[in-house]
Amino acid sequence: MSYSKEDLSKYRMERAKESLEEAKLLGDENHWNTAANRLYYACFYSASSYLVINNYQASTHSGIKNAFNKKLIKPSLIAPRYGLLYNKLFNLRQDADYRDYRDVTEQEIRPMINQVGDLIERIEGLNSGEEE
Repeated sequence: MSYSKEDLSKYRMERAKESLEEAKLLGDENHWNTAANRLYYACFYSASSYLVINNYQASTHSGIKNAFNKKLIKPSLIAPRYGLLYNKLFNLRQDADYRDYRDVTEQEIRPMINQVGDLIERIEGLNSGEEE
């Protein structure tokens, strides 16, 4: 079965929103390492949603992150603070998932929950043709 780029973009945006909701639930239960993972994936899916609708393909996490910075931050389609957020979550997720004795904290993650929600809204607006 073949899907249009619009369908794929919409699917990825739904995954972004789902990952954000999962992060909120995990935070409520003080599972901050896994909340960091889900916030990162919310950024990843929303970025890939924008990239697919705009005919840009990347196949790795670093490729999506680099394309996010190149296609959204550099041309000022979204504020640089979102690039910093994505990059920080990329690193936190790596630490939380793979680094021994590194636990992310509520103080690191809780403020990012609303920021990731804002990022998703901004990218969704861009996908639908709205400007920031």
